[in-house]
Amino acid sequence: MKVLITGAGGFIGSHLTESCVAQGHEVRAFVRYNSQGDWGWLEHSPVREKVEVVAGDIRDYDFVFGATKSMDAVLHLAALIGIPYSYISPLAYIKTNVEGTYNILESARRHGIGKVLVTSTSETYGTAQYVPINESHPVNGQSPYSASKIAADQLALSYHLSFGLPVKIVRPFNTYGPRQSARAVIPTIISQILAGNKKINLGNLSPTRDLTYVKDTVAGFLEVLNCDGLFGEVFNIGMNDEISVGELAKLITEIMGAKVELQEDDQRVRPDKSEVMRLRCDNSKILSKTKWRPKYDLRKGLAETIEWMKNNMGLYKAGIYNV
Repeated sequence: MKVLITGAGGFIGSHLTESCVAQGHEVRAFVRYNSQGDWGWLEHSPVREKVEVVAGDIRDYDFVFGATKSMDAVLHLAALIGIPYSYISPLAYIKTNVEGTYNILESARRHGIGKVLVTSTSETYGTAQYVPINESHPVNGQSPYSASKIAADQLALSYHLSFGLPVKIVRPFNTYGPRQSARAVIPTIISQILAGNKKINLGNLSPTRDLTYVKDTVAGFLEVLNCDGLFGEVFNIGMNDEISVGELAKLITEIMGAKVELQEDDQRVRPDKSEVMRLRCDNSKILSKTKWRPKYDLRKGLAETIEWMKNNMGLYKAGIYNV
Protein backbone atom coordinates (compact mmCIF):
# COMPACT_ATOMS: atom_id res chain seq x y z
CA MET A 1 0.00 0.00 0.00
CA LYS A 2 0.87 3.66 -0.21
CA VAL A 3 0.96 4.62 3.46
CA LEU A 4 1.18 8.02 5.14
CA ILE A 5 2.59 7.92 8.67
CA THR A 6 2.21 11.07 10.74
CA GLY A 7 4.63 11.54 13.62
CA ALA A 8 7.05 9.36 11.63
CA GLY A 9 10.14 10.95 13.17
CA GLY A 10 9.08 10.11 16.72
CA PHE A 11 9.67 7.17 19.03
CA ILE A 12 6.93 4.78 17.92
CA GLY A 13 6.52 6.43 14.52
CA SER A 14 10.09 5.76 13.43
CA HIS A 15 9.86 2.08 14.38
CA LEU A 16 6.53 1.86 12.56
CA THR A 17 8.01 3.49 9.46
CA GLU A 18 10.81 0.93 9.39
CA SER A 19 8.36 -1.95 9.82
CA CYS A 20 6.15 -0.67 7.00
CA VAL A 21 9.15 -0.45 4.67
CA ALA A 22 10.15 -3.99 5.69
CA GLN A 23 6.65 -5.19 4.75
CA GLY A 24 7.00 -3.64 1.30
CA HIS A 25 4.75 -0.62 1.72
CA GLU A 26 5.49 2.65 -0.05
CA VAL A 27 5.82 5.11 2.85
CA ARG A 28 5.33 8.83 2.97
CA ALA A 29 6.73 9.97 6.33
CA PHE A 30 5.17 13.12 7.79
CA VAL A 31 7.57 14.82 10.22
CA ARG A 32 7.28 18.16 11.97
CA TYR A 33 9.09 20.94 10.14
CA ASN A 34 12.06 22.61 11.83
CA SER A 35 14.58 25.09 10.52
CA GLN A 36 17.43 22.54 10.68
CA GLY A 37 15.57 20.17 8.36
CA ASP A 38 16.00 17.42 10.93
CA TRP A 39 13.80 14.32 10.50
CA GLY A 40 13.97 13.13 14.09
CA TRP A 41 14.74 9.43 14.50
CA LEU A 42 14.47 8.95 10.73
CA GLU A 43 17.51 11.15 10.22
CA HIS A 44 19.89 8.21 10.70
CA SER A 45 17.43 5.38 10.08
CA PRO A 46 18.43 2.57 7.70
CA VAL A 47 15.25 3.30 5.70
CA ARG A 48 16.01 7.01 5.34
CA GLU A 49 16.51 6.78 1.59
CA LYS A 50 13.56 4.43 1.08
CA VAL A 51 10.80 6.77 2.26
CA GLU A 52 9.39 10.03 1.01
CA VAL A 53 9.70 12.55 3.84
CA VAL A 54 7.39 15.56 4.01
CA ALA A 55 7.94 18.18 6.71
CA GLY A 56 5.07 20.29 7.95
CA ASP A 57 2.67 20.86 10.83
CA ILE A 58 -0.24 18.56 11.70
CA ARG A 59 -2.20 21.68 12.71
CA ASP A 60 -2.02 23.03 9.14
CA TYR A 61 -5.06 21.67 7.29
CA ASP A 62 -3.85 22.64 3.82
CA PHE A 63 -0.53 20.88 4.32
CA VAL A 64 -2.23 17.79 5.76
CA PHE A 65 -4.66 17.69 2.85
CA GLY A 66 -1.76 17.73 0.40
CA ALA A 67 0.19 15.10 2.33
CA THR A 68 -2.71 12.64 2.33
CA LYS A 69 -3.29 12.85 -1.42
CA SER A 70 -2.89 9.56 -3.34
CA MET A 71 -2.49 7.48 -0.17
CA ASP A 72 -4.16 4.10 0.39
CA ALA A 73 -3.86 4.27 4.18
CA VAL A 74 -3.01 6.74 6.93
CA LEU A 75 -1.44 5.80 10.26
CA HIS A 76 -1.90 8.84 12.47
CA LEU A 77 0.53 9.13 15.37
CA ALA A 78 1.41 12.85 15.40
CA ALA A 79 0.53 14.27 18.82
CA LEU A 80 1.73 16.09 21.88
CA ILE A 81 2.24 13.29 24.40
CA GLY A 82 3.94 14.75 27.48
CA ILE A 83 1.41 14.75 30.31
CA PRO A 84 3.21 17.32 32.55
CA TYR A 85 3.27 19.97 29.83
CA SER A 86 -0.47 19.53 29.30
CA TYR A 87 -0.96 21.15 32.72
CA ILE A 88 0.96 24.19 31.48
CA SER A 89 -0.59 24.56 28.03
CA PRO A 90 -3.86 22.64 27.61
CA LEU A 91 -4.64 24.64 24.47
CA ALA A 92 -1.53 23.32 22.72
CA TYR A 93 -2.89 19.79 23.21
CA ILE A 94 -6.32 20.73 21.88
CA LYS A 95 -4.82 22.31 18.76
CA THR A 96 -2.40 19.45 18.07
CA ASN A 97 -4.27 16.37 19.24
CA VAL A 98 -7.86 17.34 18.45
CA GLU A 99 -7.53 19.77 15.55
CA GLY A 100 -4.65 17.74 14.10
CA THR A 101 -6.79 14.61 14.14
CA TYR A 102 -9.64 16.53 12.50
CA ASN A 103 -7.24 17.56 9.71
CA ILE A 104 -6.37 13.91 9.09
CA LEU A 105 -9.97 12.69 9.20
CA GLU A 106 -11.36 15.39 6.93
CA SER A 107 -8.50 15.03 4.46
CA ALA A 108 -8.91 11.26 4.41
CA ARG A 109 -12.65 11.64 3.82
CA ARG A 110 -12.19 14.04 0.96
CA HIS A 111 -9.51 11.87 -0.66
CA GLY A 112 -11.48 8.64 -0.19
CA ILE A 113 -8.67 6.90 1.68
CA GLY A 114 -9.40 3.22 2.34
CA LYS A 115 -7.87 2.76 5.80
CA VAL A 116 -7.28 5.22 8.63
CA LEU A 117 -5.61 4.14 11.86
CA VAL A 118 -5.79 6.65 14.72
CA THR A 119 -3.46 6.30 17.71
CA SER A 120 -5.06 6.65 21.12
CA THR A 121 -3.62 5.94 24.58
CA SER A 122 -4.46 3.94 27.70
CA GLU A 123 -4.47 7.28 29.55
CA THR A 124 -7.99 7.81 28.15
CA TYR A 125 -9.28 5.23 30.65
CA GLY A 126 -7.93 7.04 33.71
CA THR A 127 -7.37 4.99 36.86
CA ALA A 128 -8.79 1.51 36.32
CA GLN A 129 -12.35 1.06 37.56
CA TYR A 130 -11.88 -2.66 36.98
CA VAL A 131 -9.01 -4.81 35.69
CA PRO A 132 -8.04 -5.86 33.20
CA ILE A 133 -9.27 -2.83 31.25
CA ASN A 134 -11.16 -3.77 28.10
CA GLU A 135 -12.24 -1.47 25.28
CA SER A 136 -15.65 -0.92 26.92
CA HIS A 137 -14.12 0.58 30.07
CA PRO A 138 -15.39 4.15 30.68
CA VAL A 139 -13.05 6.94 29.61
CA ASN A 140 -11.97 9.53 32.15
CA GLY A 141 -9.89 12.56 31.26
CA GLN A 142 -7.69 12.98 34.32
CA SER A 143 -5.26 15.31 32.51
CA PRO A 144 -5.65 17.78 29.66
CA TYR A 145 -3.55 15.37 27.61
CA SER A 146 -5.91 12.45 28.15
CA ALA A 147 -8.94 14.68 27.59
CA SER A 148 -7.54 15.77 24.23
CA LYS A 149 -7.01 12.15 23.20
CA ILE A 150 -10.55 11.20 24.27
CA ALA A 151 -11.85 14.05 22.12
CA ALA A 152 -9.74 12.90 19.16
CA ASP A 153 -10.99 9.31 19.55
CA GLN A 154 -14.62 10.40 19.65
CA LEU A 155 -14.12 12.63 16.63
CA ALA A 156 -12.62 9.70 14.72
CA LEU A 157 -15.52 7.41 15.64
CA SER A 158 -17.99 10.12 14.65
CA TYR A 159 -16.41 10.29 11.20
CA HIS A 160 -16.98 6.57 10.82
CA LEU A 161 -20.61 6.78 11.96
CA SER A 162 -21.43 10.01 10.10
CA PHE A 163 -19.49 9.62 6.87
CA GLY A 164 -18.53 5.95 6.69
CA LEU A 165 -14.82 6.78 7.01
CA PRO A 166 -12.93 3.47 7.44
CA VAL A 167 -11.39 4.29 10.81
CA LYS A 168 -9.84 2.02 13.42
CA ILE A 169 -8.40 3.15 16.74
CA VAL A 170 -5.42 1.53 18.45
CA ARG A 171 -5.03 2.19 22.16
CA PRO A 172 -1.51 1.18 23.23
CA PHE A 173 -0.75 0.90 26.90
CA ASN A 174 2.68 2.10 28.05
CA THR A 175 5.17 1.49 25.24
CA TYR A 176 8.92 1.50 25.91
CA GLY A 177 12.12 0.75 24.04
CA PRO A 178 14.97 2.33 22.05
CA ARG A 179 14.52 6.00 21.05
CA GLN A 180 12.04 6.86 23.80
CA SER A 181 12.28 10.31 25.37
CA ALA A 182 13.80 10.54 28.84
CA ARG A 183 10.54 12.14 29.99
CA ALA A 184 9.21 8.56 30.13
CA VAL A 185 9.93 6.51 33.23
CA ILE A 186 12.05 3.68 31.81
CA PRO A 187 14.64 5.82 29.96
CA THR A 188 14.60 8.20 32.95
CA ILE A 189 15.70 5.40 35.26
CA ILE A 190 18.22 3.87 32.84
CA SER A 191 19.82 7.20 31.89
CA GLN A 192 20.30 8.24 35.52
CA ILE A 193 21.93 4.90 36.35
CA LEU A 194 24.20 5.08 33.28
CA ALA A 195 25.19 8.61 34.31
CA GLY A 196 26.44 7.19 37.61
CA ASN A 197 23.73 8.68 39.83
CA LYS A 198 23.35 6.99 43.19
CA LYS A 199 19.99 8.63 43.84
CA ILE A 200 17.35 8.22 41.14
CA ASN A 201 14.75 10.98 40.87
CA LEU A 202 11.27 9.75 39.99
CA GLY A 203 7.65 10.77 40.34
CA ASN A 204 5.07 8.75 42.26
CA LEU A 205 6.37 5.21 42.86
CA SER A 206 2.97 3.61 43.51
CA PRO A 207 1.11 3.70 40.15
CA THR A 208 1.11 0.50 38.11
CA ARG A 209 1.54 0.31 34.35
CA ASP A 210 1.17 -2.32 31.64
CA LEU A 211 4.40 -2.15 29.66
CA THR A 212 4.76 -3.21 26.01
CA TYR A 213 8.02 -3.30 24.06
CA VAL A 214 7.92 -1.00 21.04
CA LYS A 215 8.41 -3.78 18.48
CA ASP A 216 5.32 -5.54 19.85
CA THR A 217 3.34 -2.29 19.83
CA VAL A 218 4.25 -1.64 16.20
CA ALA A 219 3.35 -5.21 15.26
CA GLY A 220 -0.04 -4.60 16.88
CA PHE A 221 -0.59 -1.45 14.82
CA LEU A 222 0.06 -3.32 11.59
CA GLU A 223 -2.06 -6.34 12.51
CA VAL A 224 -5.02 -4.05 13.24
CA LEU A 225 -4.42 -2.09 10.04
CA ASN A 226 -4.30 -5.21 7.92
CA CYS A 227 -7.14 -7.22 9.47
CA ASP A 228 -10.32 -7.31 7.40
CA GLY A 229 -13.18 -5.01 8.34
CA LEU A 230 -13.58 -4.06 12.00
CA PHE A 231 -13.85 -0.38 11.10
CA GLY A 232 -15.21 1.93 13.76
CA GLU A 233 -13.66 -0.23 16.49
CA VAL A 234 -11.05 0.28 19.21
CA PHE A 235 -8.22 -2.15 19.95
CA ASN A 236 -6.12 -2.22 23.12
CA ILE A 237 -2.47 -3.14 22.68
CA GLY A 238 -0.87 -4.37 25.88
CA MET A 239 0.38 -7.37 27.82
CA ASN A 240 -2.35 -7.98 30.45
CA ASP A 241 0.26 -7.49 33.15
CA GLU A 242 1.21 -4.67 35.51
CA ILE A 243 4.10 -3.48 37.63
CA SER A 244 4.43 -0.49 39.93
CA VAL A 245 6.91 2.27 39.11
CA GLY A 246 8.85 1.40 42.27
CA GLU A 247 9.07 -2.30 41.43
CA LEU A 248 9.99 -1.43 37.83
CA ALA A 249 12.88 0.70 39.06
CA LYS A 250 14.10 -2.15 41.26
CA LEU A 251 13.92 -4.58 38.33
CA ILE A 252 15.95 -2.26 36.10
CA THR A 253 18.61 -1.75 38.78
CA GLU A 254 18.78 -5.53 39.25
CA ILE A 255 19.25 -6.13 35.50
CA MET A 256 21.93 -3.40 35.37
CA GLY A 257 23.65 -4.56 38.56
CA ALA A 258 23.36 -1.10 40.10
CA LYS A 259 22.92 -0.05 43.72
CA VAL A 260 20.86 3.12 43.91
CA GLU A 261 18.37 4.89 46.13
CA LEU A 262 14.96 5.85 44.77
CA GLN A 263 13.56 9.23 45.71
CA GLU A 264 10.42 11.10 44.73
CA ASP A 265 11.03 14.41 42.98
CA ASP A 266 8.13 16.82 43.57
CA GLN A 267 8.36 18.33 40.08
CA ARG A 268 7.78 14.87 38.57
CA VAL A 269 4.65 14.12 40.64
CA ARG A 270 1.24 14.71 39.06
CA PRO A 271 -1.57 16.49 40.94
CA ASP A 272 -3.30 13.94 43.21
CA LYS A 273 -6.59 13.73 41.32
CA SER A 274 -4.80 13.67 37.97
CA GLU A 275 -2.55 10.68 38.68
CA VAL A 276 -3.64 7.48 36.95
CA MET A 277 -2.98 4.94 39.69
CA ARG A 278 -3.57 1.66 37.89
CA LEU A 279 -3.49 0.42 34.29
CA ARG A 280 -3.71 -3.19 33.15
CA CYS A 281 -4.68 -4.11 29.61
CA ASP A 282 -7.30 -6.62 28.56
CA ASN A 283 -5.77 -7.66 25.23
CA SER A 284 -8.28 -10.41 24.46
CA LYS A 285 -9.83 -8.49 21.55
CA ILE A 286 -6.65 -7.99 19.56
CA LEU A 287 -5.62 -11.59 20.32
CA SER A 288 -8.93 -12.94 19.05
CA LYS A 289 -9.46 -10.64 16.06
CA THR A 290 -5.90 -10.55 14.67
CA LYS A 291 -2.76 -12.67 14.50
CA TRP A 292 -0.89 -10.39 16.91
CA ARG A 293 1.15 -12.17 19.55
CA PRO A 294 3.75 -10.29 21.63
CA LYS A 295 7.30 -11.60 21.42
CA TYR A 296 8.92 -9.68 24.27
CA ASP A 297 8.42 -10.12 28.00
CA LEU A 298 9.46 -7.27 30.26
CA ARG A 299 12.95 -8.57 31.05
CA LYS A 300 13.80 -9.18 27.40
CA GLY A 301 12.48 -5.77 26.34
CA LEU A 302 14.32 -3.99 29.14
CA ALA A 303 17.58 -5.76 28.28
CA GLU A 304 17.38 -4.56 24.66
CA THR A 305 16.47 -1.05 25.78
CA ILE A 306 19.35 -0.88 28.27
CA GLU A 307 21.84 -2.11 25.67
CA TRP A 308 20.64 0.46 23.15
CA MET A 309 20.86 3.27 25.69
CA LYS A 310 24.39 2.22 26.67
CA ASN A 311 25.41 2.73 23.05
CA ASN A 312 23.49 6.01 22.67
CA MET A 313 23.90 7.67 26.05
CA GLY A 314 25.21 10.81 24.36
CA LEU A 315 21.65 11.52 23.23
CA TYR A 316 20.43 11.85 26.83
CA LYS A 317 20.98 14.55 29.46
CA ALA A 318 20.35 12.62 32.67
CA GLY A 319 20.63 15.66 34.94
CA ILE A 320 17.87 17.65 33.24
CA TYR A 321 14.14 17.12 33.65
CA ASN A 322 11.97 18.61 30.92
CA VAL A 323 8.20 18.73 31.11
